[in-house]
Amino acid sequence: MPTSSTQGNQPHRLRQVAESFGTNAERYDRTRPRYPDALVERIVAAGPGPRLLDVGSGTGIAARQFQAAGCQVLGVEPDPRMADLARQTGVKTEVSTFEDWDPAGRTFDTVAAAQAWHWVDPVAGAAKAARVLRPGGRLALFWNAFQPPPDLQEAFTAVYRRALPEMPAAKPPEDPYGAMCDTATDGMRQTGAFGEPERWHFAWEHTYTRDEWLDQSSTHGGNNRLPAAKLDEVLSGMGAAIDAVGGAFTMHYTAMLVTAARAA
Repeated sequence: MPTSSTQGNQPHRLRQVAESFGTNAERYDRTRPRYPDALVERIVAAGPGPRLLDVGSGTGIAARQFQAAGCQVLGVEPDPRMADLARQTGVKTEVSTFEDWDPAGRTFDTVAAAQAWHWVDPVAGAAKAARVLRPGGRLALFWNAFQPPPDLQEAFTAVYRRALPEMPAAKPPEDPYGAMCDTATDGMRQTGAFGEPERWHFAWEHTYTRDEWLDQSSTHGGNNRLPAAKLDEVLSGMGAAIDAVGGAFTMHYTAMLVTAARAA
């Protein structure tokens, strides 16, 4: 299993990409998928109390779900535009990268990260989480892994190969979210501060219209930094592919979670 020192792909070092999602924070908040209630409920039940720190909290999508489940949530988000929108929706948020964030003596029952831990140094982040967790507190890191129907996946990949052959989407890795989970697991183990990490999976689906998927695709990493003409080319190609299958499709999601309790 690769360690942080040998991992070839280290997205946490790509700060321009990591802090680019606030370009259109309102669209991000409106279009990005939520997380299965079963996942939120299981994380809350596994923690020793209600105080939860949301790392890379963005516009507060997961934070609001945890608040609805009874948690007292504090968000830490490096992009002030995302943090500002989160505050407008009722999520207390501090602006900082997690590695540089000052907890000021505060401790938490759960440290969570939704679709964000790959932007955090996996070892330094796990060590920081251990310092702010109470004994028995839980680190819970999760992602929504998505898989379009095979014919659409092939069509979407072909669009990127024509328009942007240098982008990862033109040669998608076999299991990118599995690799993220591996890196997160390795980071927890290297700290020596956690029990053995576990993996939980939650399958779910969502049906998108053509316009709904294109709206969300504009917020994806890489797409949100494209010149307008290139983004239009990608979205037009994807839209034509969706039109060819009837104008809508069902996306298959798996919410993938890596979690461990802080050792006493």
